[in-house]
Amino acid sequence: MSKNIAGMLRQAQKLQSDMLRMQEELGSRIVESSSGGGMVTTKVNGKQEIISITIDKTVVSPEDLEMLQDLIVASVNEALNKSKDMVTNEMSKLTGGLNLPGLF
Repeated sequence: MSKNIAGMLRQAQKLQSDMLRMQEELGSRIVESSSGGGMVTTKVNGKQEIISITIDKTVVSPEDLEMLQDLIVASVNEALNKSKDMVTNEMSKLTGGLNLPGLF
């Protein structure tokens, strides 16, 4: 095997190892988002798992459940987008900005 191919394989293995380590680290990082002026707050980790949803009791009204549902959806979607952006930004640091489909 030529030195170039062997070097490329070593680089690929290092990149794979670094990416796995980064994915583990990102799984423990948490982003937070809120809607309704902080009435609904969602925390999501780097694995796009919802960690918690906090709802201010003043927004809970049986007469207006639709508004509460909308606030929850908005908060969750924003938190998930922040988490995805965090993962994309961190992974692009490893790949030098190269977009490698299927990696993240």
